[in-house]
Amino acid sequence: MTRRLSFPDGFTWGVATSSHQIEGAFSEGGRGESIWDRFAATPGRISDGSNAAVACDHYHRWRDDLALLEWLGVGAYRFSVAWPRVLPDGTGRVNTAGLDFYESLVDALLARGIEPFVTLYHWDLPQALEDKGGWRSRDTIDAFVEYTHAVTSRLGDRVRHWITHNEPWCIAHLGHEEGEHAPGHRDPVEAVRVAHHLLVSHGRAVDVIRRNSRGAEAGIVLNLCPAYPATPRAADGDAARWFDGFFNRWYLDPIFHGRYPVDAMEDRVTRGHVSSVEPKFILPGDMEAIAAPLDFLGINYYSRALMRTNRSGHPEQIDAVPAHELTEMGWEVFPQGLYDLLLRVTRDYAPAKIYITENGAAFPDPLEANGVVEDPRRVDYLRAHLAAAQRAVDDGVPLHGYFLWSLMDNFEWAHGYTKRFGVYRVDYETQRRIPKRSAHWYRDVARKNMLDALPMNHSRRTS
Repeated sequence: MTRRLSFPDGFTWGVATSSHQIEGAFSEGGRGESIWDRFAATPGRISDGSNAAVACDHYHRWRDDLALLEWLGVGAYRFSVAWPRVLPDGTGRVNTAGLDFYESLVDALLARGIEPFVTLYHWDLPQALEDKGGWRSRDTIDAFVEYTHAVTSRLGDRVRHWITHNEPWCIAHLGHEEGEHAPGHRDPVEAVRVAHHLLVSHGRAVDVIRRNSRGAEAGIVLNLCPAYPATPRAADGDAARWFDGFFNRWYLDPIFHGRYPVDAMEDRVTRGHVSSVEPKFILPGDMEAIAAPLDFLGINYYSRALMRTNRSGHPEQIDAVPAHELTEMGWEVFPQGLYDLLLRVTRDYAPAKIYITENGAAFPDPLEANGVVEDPRRVDYLRAHLAAAQRAVDDGVPLHGYFLWSLMDNFEWAHGYTKRFGVYRVDYETQRRIPKRSAHWYRDVARKNMLDALPMNHSRRTS
């Protein structure tokens, strides 16, 4: 026996992509160099030695890609604008050809009845700005405001949903502390300053969006990861608290409460990441800017963090399942975490609206001899997470939409082309898009606004 889970009337079904991962055409249309162009050109940075110079060739094939959206029957498409395509030098001269490209894309989406959700910054900072200090410099805040004005002035009369930043944690931590992402720095002190500048630029950009796109909704996308203690030990509970402060509350608290979490700030002082609980890079008016009222919060969810305190007394993340049960990214499949996260964010921060702006999984997805891509693990992943989301709606979460990551396989940042998240398989040699079984499944869900949940007697590991 299966259960059918219905979503509210008007629920938004969508898919998501980002400019750098799919567009290609690096040297066309007046586009400038980005930090990811430079990063990928450095030997050893990308696992397969690749780059995104062609990627999915979306810059040339976008009309065909919109046909994929139409076939899926989704009502919304989340994509990002490439800052170097609009302002090749980061500031100053606006590249009209770059804005023309995005205007054509927006108009074609609207003609097909598909709502554009536009992300202004999905990690591809112009290299010209990085050469002047990048997000380490407060000047980049002003540059982002200028860029926001250029885009929203052109598209603000048609785009009704704007996202300032995608996953500032990744930009600050993976890009400036771990060195895994562009620009590849390894400085935790720098990372804290970068995170703050990103948040200030977000708040200031919200004001620009409101002026240039009257009646539109403005939000930000955070990748959030609920933390659970590995055991009932108090030390493991403290490890989970530390992770939550470092990963989640460091961004949620200033956006919704106008302050950084006290315990997390003290943790950073202890580790030497900031000099005091009132660091000098926080200037008067910054916290008020960060806390600009939002119309929605976008949440990207992929997995949880299971935490313990190790023998050295440091917090440590561990795996709860054997390696063969993890996704290709090495992440545990844990749909209960999405439910817990949605309820926690609603309880503690009360956003007016929530969208799940990314959720999905990477699996090998081989092309069968008959030309079919069977991906049952992805279907199971999506079904379980959508069931968790629907349960959260029933329990009072103001969830208004779901965006699957991703429309198609693409350049997966430092992993190059070795990981496939798409519901369309991309043959990178021919650029052919092949719908996977998950595409057919998601099409059915989006069109019915209803989910056939797992059978009542189905047994599956969830913890």
